[in-house]
Amino acid sequence: MSSSTHFFNSDHFQRQSDEFASWLVSLPGVMVNYKIRIADLRANAAGRGVVAQTDIVEGEELFTIPRDCVLSTHNSKLRGLLSHDLEELGPWLSLMLVMIYEYLQGANSAWAPYFKVLPQDFDTLMFWSPSELQELQGSAVVEKIGKEGAEASILEGIAPIVRSHPSLFPPIDGLASYDGDAGTQALLNLAHTMGSLIMAYAFDIEKPENEEEEDGEDGYMTDDEEEQSSKGMVPLADMLNADADRNNARLFQEETSLVMKAIKNIRAGEEIFNDYGEIPRADLLRRYGYVTNNYAPFDVIEISLDLLCSCAGLRDSDLENQPRLRLLYDRDLLDDGYDIPRPSQDHTLADNLPEELVLLLTTLTLSPEQSADQQQKQKPPRPNFNRAEATLLRDAIQRNYGRYSTTIAQDQELLAQLNHSEASSGPLAGSARRLKMAIQVRIGEKEVMEHLGSRLRELLGTSSSSKRTASGAGDDSRRTKAQRT
Repeated sequence: MSSSTHFFNSDHFQRQSDEFASWLVSLPGVMVNYKIRIADLRANAAGRGVVAQTDIVEGEELFTIPRDCVLSTHNSKLRGLLSHDLEELGPWLSLMLVMIYEYLQGANSAWAPYFKVLPQDFDTLMFWSPSELQELQGSAVVEKIGKEGAEASILEGIAPIVRSHPSLFPPIDGLASYDGDAGTQALLNLAHTMGSLIMAYAFDIEKPENEEEEDGEDGYMTDDEEEQSSKGMVPLADMLNADADRNNARLFQEETSLVMKAIKNIRAGEEIFNDYGEIPRADLLRRYGYVTNNYAPFDVIEISLDLLCSCAGLRDSDLENQPRLRLLYDRDLLDDGYDIPRPSQDHTLADNLPEELVLLLTTLTLSPEQSADQQQKQKPPRPNFNRAEATLLRDAIQRNYGRYSTTIAQDQELLAQLNHSEASSGPLAGSARRLKMAIQVRIGEKEVMEHLGSRLRELLGTSSSSKRTASGAGDDSRRTKAQRT
């Protein structure tokens, strides 16, 4: 799945793949099409992958995994060995606990051959050192790692269960228990490993139509929209590498099984790719531990609420007391940050911006009289993107760019040096590999800011007397709310 994950001892690589394949097809109800095989793609810096042995036609089933064969909270023996209700932990912590249990069972685990082909080392940001994370200075992705919050959740939700059931969770590394500083750190390391496997490999498992949806809360760090989803590890499905351009397969969730199908014709020898959707390279790195230029079109920058308010002249201490912001907050129209994608030449600048951001810009640029009018009517203003809003956004982007310690030109020079080293000496290792990925993320975000800056300069370079909006319609950004409606 990741171009930067490292698997177990290379001497055992093929044997472990073969043992996993034999184990998988021995499970009741599993079907693996003879036209595909697990391939050693380390020469391409891609670990394991799945390749077509003969031509495959669109719609053909590649493999079928029964729901009973998914590594999940529902399918683990741990569910019946604890008095605790695992569902109360939420989908992330419950699966994390189950995976810790199964991992510690070693050869006695029903999923032992599966664990042997899962990575042990990660390049996800959770495992970067402070000096390595410094290379991402300026990027909002660093604030999304959530390591402290994740560890607090682990210590609160998982640690008490593990410590109270030593027979189910035998200590590792020669420790007597998971108590004390050494035991706590060992448990955190183990939990982070399982959490990273879930982050990079688990699928959101939809409930069969005849089952009620259950809710839960996320204990590990992920995106808000995924928090309530039931999660599971789907053997073989997670071995497909991802590619935004060459995506040729998709996992379909049926009543009793999960089926991977070809979504286009695949020729013999071609790799079979899944897709993560339209996510920026910063999140690709955070969640999956690698970066590829195929996801560059989806790069974004995040402009924080605090920065926008600061550029508008509002002090941080005043934000929660600002009536104009409270009006948006009470209607769930206020966010902590706003993602802005690469501008498209096919759309106006205003159309490229999130509507919630345009609304905030409009709100922040209202005159005191206009703001008072909105408060009296208890209605947010109509979103408009005119000179005042564009100027505020320009200032915020300039301030945001200043948080980065390098320019695009400097980043490009550093990247060229690393690419030359990689071409002459082979794949980069350790910090050098992470530095390259950080530079790629930095370049992408700075490109977005430079493109936005160029479009904003074009807009603001027009005569103020024309009073044209970003969409080209005549408008006066200083009209009152009554005039706008």
